[in-house]
Amino acid sequence: MQTAKGVRDILPEQKALKNQIVTTFQQAFQLYGFLPLETPIIERLSTFEAKGGAGDTSDVFKETFRLTDQGKRKLALRFDLTVPLARFVAMNPTLKMPFKRYELGRVFRDGPLKLGRYREFWQCDADIIGTSSQLADAECLAVVSEVFNKLDLEVVIKVNNRKLLTGILSQAGIKKQEEAIIAIDKLGKIGQTGVAKELNERGYSKKQIDSVFTLIKENVSLSTLKKQVTDPIGKEGLDELQELFNYLKQLKIESVKFDVSLARGLAYYTGTVFEVFLKKGKVTSSLAGGGRYDNMIGNFMGGGRQVPA
Repeated sequence: MQTAKGVRDILPEQKALKNQIVTTFQQAFQLYGFLPLETPIIERLSTFEAKGGAGDTSDVFKETFRLTDQGKRKLALRFDLTVPLARFVAMNPTLKMPFKRYELGRVFRDGPLKLGRYREFWQCDADIIGTSSQLADAECLAVVSEVFNKLDLEVVIKVNNRKLLTGILSQAGIKKQEEAIIAIDKLGKIGQTGVAKELNERGYSKKQIDSVFTLIKENVSLSTLKKQVTDPIGKEGLDELQELFNYLKQLKIESVKFDVSLARGLAYYTGTVFEVFLKKGKVTSSLAGGGRYDNMIGNFMGGGRQVPA
């Protein structure tokens, strides 16, 4: 007999270690004042299809495990813990803000397999709902840093801002930006040549592609981009990044590095985005990631509201 592809049994000694890791996460979240929440593994498929959710342009959405119940209702196994949280907040508008919650639980993605990546895995989330201050973003990064320090893992936390990427793409004359961002998000995996090829295949001109890579360069600094980015939304993203790094300096968080190529493929991100990588080791995939999604909850609520998160 065999297990299904992409899943595994967790043996007693592995489970004991996992419990220790989970406890480390819980203690860090509680230290920073986050409250526990538990959402269902099964959601309505429409929750993930909703505008402001992952949307059907996302690679992750395409990896959704889909179900149909006996009543012919379309359902899905959750692929992350963020969309269920947004749905929960939208259904409970009287929550006291800012609402700080954490959740640990299984998520499912029918995606390609590689070292360290499975189709059933755990996520550990901490979110702050109801404040647009970059201090909230800095606090989330501080929690991430706290967790990996306690796990004795040396990591680098790469950050960027989707507004900056939007500005760079607008400056290059690119209008269909979601597709371009999905391609740019693969820069670390397929390199500039691979991304340029993908952008070309999606119909972008050589002039547009060259313009993008004039600004998206390895190790480019915020100060350099401030001189080069003219788009107002891009400038807003740069200002938010500067504010974020000012808070991180006050919090003495030194493991964070700016990376203008970091995109994260999900369409719902609106501001700060981050990913965590091991400095050394065989696992090259990100260990953690997240970002600001100010539109998702409001879109679930309707009426054009914006609920910062």
